[in-house]
Amino acid sequence: MRQPAVFFGHGSPMNALGGPYADGWRALGTRLGKPAGVVMVSAHWETQGLEVTVQERPKTIQDFGNFGPELHAMQYPAPGSPALAGRVAELTGARAVDAWGLDHGTWSVLAHVWPEADVPVVQLSLNRELDAGSHYRLAGRLRSLRDEGILIAGSGDFVHNLRTMKRDGGEAYAWASNFNQAVKSALARGDHEALIDWVGLAEQAQLSVPTDEHYLPLLYVAAQAEPGEPVSFFNDSIWGGSISMTGVMIGQAASARSTSACMAT
Repeated sequence: MRQPAVFFGHGSPMNALGGPYADGWRALGTRLGKPAGVVMVSAHWETQGLEVTVQERPKTIQDFGNFGPELHAMQYPAPGSPALAGRVAELTGARAVDAWGLDHGTWSVLAHVWPEADVPVVQLSLNRELDAGSHYRLAGRLRSLRDEGILIAGSGDFVHNLRTMKRDGGEAYAWASNFNQAVKSALARGDHEALIDWVGLAEQAQLSVPTDEHYLPLLYVAAQAEPGEPVSFFNDSIWGGSISMTGVMIGQAASARSTSACMAT
């Protein structure tokens, strides 16, 4: 059964401990059901060359500092999948490695989507040798996995400017809202060239994307779209003025397909 593709706006690692965004991820998990596996592209794994995790039991990586002991103690013991890693390597030419695991861009989200940690997860790195268009074209090679029961996912933020972030929350900056809306509009109309050339999406776009590692995972999800597939959004808000929590789903979740099947009969 074809799986959707999902982008998660992950924001602060503290969301792993709960809150409204975690509630949104949990609700999404109920709709998604359990895919055969997940290929995740996280903003927090950048490499020279392309790599994919091959461990049977990937470690939970605490790749952050200055947070409390409760967060640092969290574990997400989801299995890996050497077989899925092999398929990803076959499709993309990625080098299989066991020197990474699941970073917080992955586990802080999936700990709520599938809290039982029973869905196999492999991570595909962001190859820093590629430009945005090359990332998009690479991502297209993964599309066939959706028909093998694999969910393609990305984790980052449309808008990610830590320098301007309001630590105590607050209204979104106008430039952040404008860019967030421009990304959503491009996704809705299927204008992926605009997403690739993101600097031209809105005025002051580079305030929203001062560095591109949190934006690029979106291209891996957008590249999965087939003509006519629905695009929907969740957790659609901006936190702290300049961190977009907006998530995207391309395609239909399992619950929607089940409802359609029931209506058809």
